[in-house]
Amino acid sequence: MSLSKRVGIVLLWLAAPVLIFVGVKNNDPYLVHLRGAGNILMTIAGVAIVLLLVRRGYWRRWGGRLLIVLWGLAPLMLANAHLTFEIRKRQVLQTESVQARQLGQHFAVGYSSFDDVAALSERGLISGIYVTGRNLRGSKTAETLKAEIAALQNKRRSVGLPPLMVATDQEGGIVSHLSPALTRIPALATLTELPPAERKAKAESFGRTHGQELAEIGVNLNFAPVLDLRPEAKRNRFDFNTLIGQRAISDDPAKVSEIAEAYIHGLEASGVNGTVKHFPGLGRVRADTHHFTAKLATPIDQLEATDWRPFREVLARTNARLMVGHVALTAIDPDRPASHSKAVIDGIIRKTWGYQGIVITDDFVMGAIYQGDVCTSVVEALNAGADLVLVAYDGAQFYRIFACAAAAAKQGQLDQTMLDDSAARLRRAFAVD
Repeated sequence: MSLSKRVGIVLLWLAAPVLIFVGVKNNDPYLVHLRGAGNILMTIAGVAIVLLLVRRGYWRRWGGRLLIVLWGLAPLMLANAHLTFEIRKRQVLQTESVQARQLGQHFAVGYSSFDDVAALSERGLISGIYVTGRNLRGSKTAETLKAEIAALQNKRRSVGLPPLMVATDQEGGIVSHLSPALTRIPALATLTELPPAERKAKAESFGRTHGQELAEIGVNLNFAPVLDLRPEAKRNRFDFNTLIGQRAISDDPAKVSEIAEAYIHGLEASGVNGTVKHFPGLGRVRADTHHFTAKLATPIDQLEATDWRPFREVLARTNARLMVGHVALTAIDPDRPASHSKAVIDGIIRKTWGYQGIVITDDFVMGAIYQGDVCTSVVEALNAGADLVLVAYDGAQFYRIFACAAAAAKQGQLDQTMLDDSAARLRRAFAVD
């Protein structure tokens, strides 16, 4: 056998387990970019390799037969993953109408397919959508996105459902997900060195610009501003995606409060709500919750005096929503992230602070959640008093997450009192908006 053939066989042995793994994990959010055309190509490659190996007589030897089986398994695993997804999707879409609306009001999703999100919206399976740069790709413009949002809202009205919450991440600076279609505004951190009156006026101006442009296309909720205090370390090698050091306004709680409040008032002038994030704060956290679990071990009295001061002040002076992140507060609930901790959401936020506005979880398609027990996490989030569970990065994960909530409801595992209280908060929010 020639050297090139030997190398080829080795590569086939190495590649087969990789493709099988991809097939088994195909519905995992980390593999979202392989779906669609990627899956088709892998399936064609698997079938082609099997046919080639059979044609060349590898079935006559036990090693060859094993290699054929491995390459045959890859497309079968891909097909099984696709079938599993489609069955779950069909089951969710067939959810009984009353349960769909009762549970659906607690979910907001990101999407790539307009038809998919339209089906979820008109059935009441969601109460909000999240739009980002992917919704402006290709030939799509701000006008086409505006038309999509309007179509969804019109259909909701026609079936007697409340308006959709339409959210985005338009913070300014490096997180400007609808720019350049909309104006790219500098980060709020650029205002910290201005004189107090000037920075307040400028922050409100930034908010007005964002608010006017977002309202024009139908967005009514901005996941901004960031209230996490700026980390002491200028660079965190373990922060791959959050990049909180570049997004935080300041390490001074007073400046954060002042700038954030003015910015939110600017948003609200156009009927767009702000969302302060990411409670309990990421400034002291090293691990990136997009990929890893993270714990915050700072004493509570210290957090109250520093990191949490902007949250309390801004929530008290604006109509902002609150986004809770996937960081575990070790002094309060070391076993679960704040985003699905009743001790944090119902205990600190609701009872200690008295905040009765809308609490939104950070994206449930993040490693800190998704690498654990997703079903337990969503049930705990709803029972903790979270009003909206966000499924943003990979909207296809909604079907799994909703199925978890529906199964829990059927088994009597959801706290009806907490759900009723949340439903009342959502009704008040829509009435105000």
